Amino acid sequence: MDFLSTPDAEGFFGSYGGSFLPAPIQKEIDKITEMYLKLREDASFWTEINSIRKHYQGRPTPLYYCNRLSKAYQAHIYLKREDLNHTGAHKLNHCMAEALLAKKMGKNKLIAETGAGQHGVALATAAAYFGLSCEIHMGEVDIQKEKPNVDRMIVLGAKVIPATHGLKTLKEAVDNAFEAYLKDPEKSIYCIGSVVGPHPFPMMVRDFQAIVGQEVHDQYLQMLGKLPDHIVACVGGGSNAIGMFSAFLDERVELHGVEPAGKGIHLDGQHAATLTKGKRGMIHGFKCYNLEDEKGEPLAVHSIASGLDYPGVGPEHCMLKDSGRVDYVSVTDEECIQAFYELSQLEGIIPALESAHALAYAKTLGTLDAGANILVNLSGRGDKDLEYVLKNFPAHEYYLEEQESNPI
Repeated sequence: MDFLSTPDAEGFFGSYGGSFLPAPIQKEIDKITEMYLKLREDASFWTEINSIRKHYQGRPTPLYYCNRLSKAYQAHIYLKREDLNHTGAHKLNHCMAEALLAKKMGKNKLIAETGAGQHGVALATAAAYFGLSCEIHMGEVDIQKEKPNVDRMIVLGAKVIPATHGLKTLKEAVDNAFEAYLKDPEKSIYCIGSVVGPHPFPMMVRDFQAIVGQEVHDQYLQMLGKLPDHIVACVGGGSNAIGMFSAFLDERVELHGVEPAGKGIHLDGQHAATLTKGKRGMIHGFKCYNLEDEKGEPLAVHSIASGLDYPGVGPEHCMLKDSGRVDYVSVTDEECIQAFYELSQLEGIIPALESAHALAYAKTLGTLDAGANILVNLSGRGDKDLEYVLKNFPAHEYYLEEQESNPI
């Protein structure tokens, strides 16, 4: 399969994707598609984006070798440090570009959902940079879990609106954001926070996140003279993973997408492993794998990481699963927390809980393929999670014994 030629003109990645919206809103979405396809071929647009990346975001982000963690995991662990991207995660990569697109379309308001708050912070940052107003919808549960990011959004000038129905998490935040956008699609734009939603958003967000894979492909070759054996990234909607994987789809590298197994992969409503346990369906105007109940309604989901608890997933990930190009796996909340503390105490880097899922699977890979070169996308930093983690998983329970200094 020629992965690099997707999606098709209708926004499909194989059988997944597309746009299934009411005619009035589809008309507005078509305008976004038309403008993006025009800007995509405009060298001046990318010149401006690249200037922002270099002088404002601080790109390229580093590639880092984890000396002590590698000894503990019995594999060579490398991190793509997206936690050092301005605002602390990969999300700004597409938010600055989406805001620039909105500006060129004459929009004056950015609307979005957020789970862990990183997309919300990034979009609020982009709104401040470009002089646009910003409205962020966030589940009431996540507002309580991720208070530091809520405070940052408010300081940046965004209006944070709680989603108070259903489970009060990411899916409900998406519902609310769509409804808000429908009220005034001419003056506002819905800036989706991942590679999900109707066409053109999965394509557009992927294109903007591709910088992660492009940078690290060159960085890894320069550092080691070869490519890694394995690449690992967490998957909720899947933007950081697609950004990382995109530069390696045609390379002889094993790709692993890590979903949240939560409290147990076999417990309905207690995980968010959509690709592992879901079935083909539709959500929020596009086709993808879904976690559904017997009535075809979105199933309750859970993850310790607020940015991963979504019952759908990006359509490109669905295509990559069916093709077998990417291995999709899952790790539990407890495995995530263990990896969170291990990176913190062995390397002095506090990861986002989302990113800690990828680290946890890198540890598993070390037991399966000892001595392998493993590249992990450290998609975000963990400042936002500290209060929640310390309250529910006290640090004294996770102090590590001194690791043996055995070479790998």
